[in-house]
Amino acid sequence: MFELYAITDREMLGKTTEAEAARLCYEGGADIVQLRMKDADGGEMLRVAKEMQAVADEYSKFFIVNDRVDIAILSSADGVHLGQSDIPLKEARRLCGEEMIIGISCDNAEQARQAVEDGADYVAIGSIFTTGTKKDAKQGVGLDAIMDVRNAIEDAVPIVAIGGINRGNILDVLAAGADCPAVVSAIMAQPDIRAAAHELKAMVLNYNRTRKN
Repeated sequence: MFELYAITDREMLGKTTEAEAARLCYEGGADIVQLRMKDADGGEMLRVAKEMQAVADEYSKFFIVNDRVDIAILSSADGVHLGQSDIPLKEARRLCGEEMIIGISCDNAEQARQAVEDGADYVAIGSIFTTGTKKDAKQGVGLDAIMDVRNAIEDAVPIVAIGGINRGNILDVLAAGADCPAVVSAIMAQPDIRAAAHELKAMVLNYNRTRKN
């Protein structure tokens, strides 16, 4: 489905807009970019989402909106990413239709198994490592959580690993069973976003190539 998943962070981006960051991510090799604007009002988030979807369309890549089903629908996003406290996945599916990608954050194998049963297109496990990127982030669940989810859902849907992932541990999350790493600061906080994405994507591709051989 995808091999490198980037998530925006306005504070890290500084003067770089989310749309500009998305463009650099796609050029660097990211397959999907998620807009995360926890503190933005709806109008501002919709404006940014429309800009990002236009960029994604230009590069034939995926664009996902975090939390907000309404913003995802109004911006014609490719999908929406839900947390456990957002509207239930089944209700989101009813609003979004079958074509839109719906991913959901899970803390453990049981939540992942339920997400698959409810029709998720992918599950995101994390935070794998303790991170300060999210204000409400908990202690990292560790690599074993990825293995637990893999054993629970096997290959039912892709597993995205999120939280504290960088060039130093990205191979560990892949080895633990994740299909795709999701990255925030290791891309968005870097002086060259395109180069950072390119480096991480190359590591994923090389790992996958080696594993197949």
